[in-house]
Amino acid sequence: MRGVSNFLKKLLAIDLALSIGAGAAAFAADMTPPAPVPPPIYKAPSAIYDWSGIYIGINAGYGTGFSNWSDGPVGTTGAFPISGFLVGATLGANYQIGNYVFGIEADGGWSNITGNSGMTCGAIAAVVPPPVSCQTQSDWLATLRGRVGYAFDRFLIYGTAGGAFGDLQAGLNPPATFDRAIEAGIAAGAGIEFAITPNWTAKIEYLFVDLPNGACTTAGNCGGAAGSTVNFSENVVRAGVNFKFGPW
Repeated sequence: MRGVSNFLKKLLAIDLALSIGAGAAAFAADMTPPAPVPPPIYKAPSAIYDWSGIYIGINAGYGTGFSNWSDGPVGTTGAFPISGFLVGATLGANYQIGNYVFGIEADGGWSNITGNSGMTCGAIAAVVPPPVSCQTQSDWLATLRGRVGYAFDRFLIYGTAGGAFGDLQAGLNPPATFDRAIEAGIAAGAGIEFAITPNWTAKIEYLFVDLPNGACTTAGNCGGAAGSTVNFSENVVRAGVNFKFGPW
């Protein structure tokens, strides 16, 4: 009898274990599986602006500076102020390597830069009796320059230097008739440009322009001061808008 009792106990224990296992399996089957972890979202990096390309544009600004007439042993007028507005067009091209931008730019347009020595020509007054002024003016300016810049994505900081060309006029006023000639000199400066859209950019720049080789040589225009060398230099601040074709 004792053996039968032990056997029944073991049988009952096995049955209980099987019942518990079946219940656990059924419970596990009824559980909702965890939601799958979504894959990480990949965000493409923002495109870096490419400054390479050919561009055209317009610019406008204001220039101030000085002119000086020198008449050999007689003396000079001293530096007298010149100033006026400028409006022009631009043609250029850039090529970008890394953050560095290399380019060439030409521009030209109308200007009304003018100034005179007042009612006397300074030391030259000895041969140009007052009241008369020595007047210098220019009605167009063009430059051809190289540009080297460093780009911070859509911002470009650059330096520029090259040649300058202008219609330099000099004469006595009155009678306000002038010697005029196309003179060559230098232009150098710096600027900041910003890419508004992939094709449109805007800039602000400073240029120093020096045309040192003008002259007033005609007796009818320069009176007794015929033979004066005329220097003309200006500081130009201007803004511009460009349309860029490209990149290459």
